[in-house]
Amino acid sequence: MSHRKFSAPRHGSMGFYPKKRSQRHRGKVKAFPKDDPSKPVHLTAFIGYKAGMTHVVREADRPGSKINKKEIVEAVTILETPPMVVVGVVGYIETPHGLRALATIWAEHLSEDCRRRFYKNWYKSKKKAFTKASKKWSDNLGKKSIERDFKKIIKYCKVVRVIAHTQTKLLKQRQKKAHIMEIQLNGGTSAAR
Repeated sequence: MSHRKFSAPRHGSMGFYPKKRSQRHRGKVKAFPKDDPSKPVHLTAFIGYKAGMTHVVREADRPGSKINKKEIVEAVTILETPPMVVVGVVGYIETPHGLRALATIWAEHLSEDCRRRFYKNWYKSKKKAFTKASKKWSDNLGKKSIERDFKKIIKYCKVVRVIAHTQTKLLKQRQKKAHIMEIQLNGGTSAAR
C-alpha cells in the first residue's frame, strides 16, 4: 500500500469540522441583507422549526448530465413557521465604530411565553419582568418618553430592527419559552419604517 492517499481516501468534508454540539440552539444572523430604499418596507428574517423530512419526485434540470430532464427522487425538509409576534423596536445610528442602539421601545403587553425567556426558572420567579416598561404606556410622562423615542428613531436612525418572538404554544413541543430575535426592516425611508 504505497499510495495510501488513493487506496484509502478520507471520508467526509473537512468543511464540517470540528464535529461538535452547537453552542446556540437558535441560529445567529451574521449579516442582514443590504437595504434597498426602492423596495417596500419588509422584514428580512423569520424563525422556522424543523418538523421532519420526506421526499419529492421532480424533474432534474442539469444540462450535460445523464439525468437531465428525467424524474429524480430528492430528500426535503419540512419547516413549521408559526406566526411571530413583534414586541419591540430598536433604532440604530451609524458611528465610526459601527452601529449603536439609540432607542428601544417595548410593547405594552408581552405574552407569558415571551417573558419566560428572561428567566432561568419561571416557576420560582416573581414574574415581574417588563412591569415597569408596561407602566410607561399608562401614565402621561411615560407616553411622552415613548413618543420622544419614536421621534428620535424617525429622525436619526439609519437602521431599524424589530424585536419579535415565536409562538411556541402553536408548536407540538414541550417548550414554553419563546425564541426572541431582532429582525431588520429594509426598504422604504426610515420614516416609513
